[in-house]
Amino acid sequence: MMRAGDIRGGRATLSQEGLPSWLDPVVRAAETVAPGQLSRFLPPANGSGRQSAVLILFGEGAYGPELLLMERSAALRSHAGQPAFPGGALDPEDGDPLADGPLWAALREAEEETGLDPAGVQLFGVLPKLYIPVSGFVVTPVLGWWRVPSPVGVVDPNETARVFTVPVADLTDPGNRATAVHPSGHQGPAFLVESALVWGFTAGVIDRLLHYAGWERPWDRDKRVPLDQRS
Repeated sequence: MMRAGDIRGGRATLSQEGLPSWLDPVVRAAETVAPGQLSRFLPPANGSGRQSAVLILFGEGAYGPELLLMERSAALRSHAGQPAFPGGALDPEDGDPLADGPLWAALREAEEETGLDPAGVQLFGVLPKLYIPVSGFVVTPVLGWWRVPSPVGVVDPNETARVFTVPVADLTDPGNRATAVHPSGHQGPAFLVESALVWGFTAGVIDRLLHYAGWERPWDRDKRVPLDQRS
């Protein structure tokens, strides 16, 4: 398998060449969306927070466009058991966190967590940096097109419990949408898909992407899903 560091002669780059036309709204959204339109949690002004990146990978599946997600191991210290985008903290070898460092981190972590071949991934956009207060991560969402799909699955059970894809049609289905209510009182969008409850940071980003790409369908925001006290 070609590793992330071997792609394009050792450089992680963005390219929109050859993308399927259905991704055009996502490309436009990535180019125009402001940080505050994605989340009210933005990176601290003092520059604190651990730099990290996630890979928002779009593919073409049996039921049309789909997203790659994973379920984090229940044994992890942060965000245990939650469905999430593949991703993690930047390492020193990833390079400049203000340049292509997040691109490398997103590819490297996705390979380590799901086993995908990064050589088949075309990175085409980057969303504004966001913040996860509970863990202190400053997250760069990196957008990718799964140009050449490869087998994926759990690589390390200590990190990942499950790897799965979700059709975009299921994410936009109003019957699969709800508002998650945390024991703290915080509320946010949620998706009930593939026997999983997607909530928190991941659901928030998906919700805003669907909205600004023009894919969102009206849904019942009064439908509540209470989260476990341990969440």
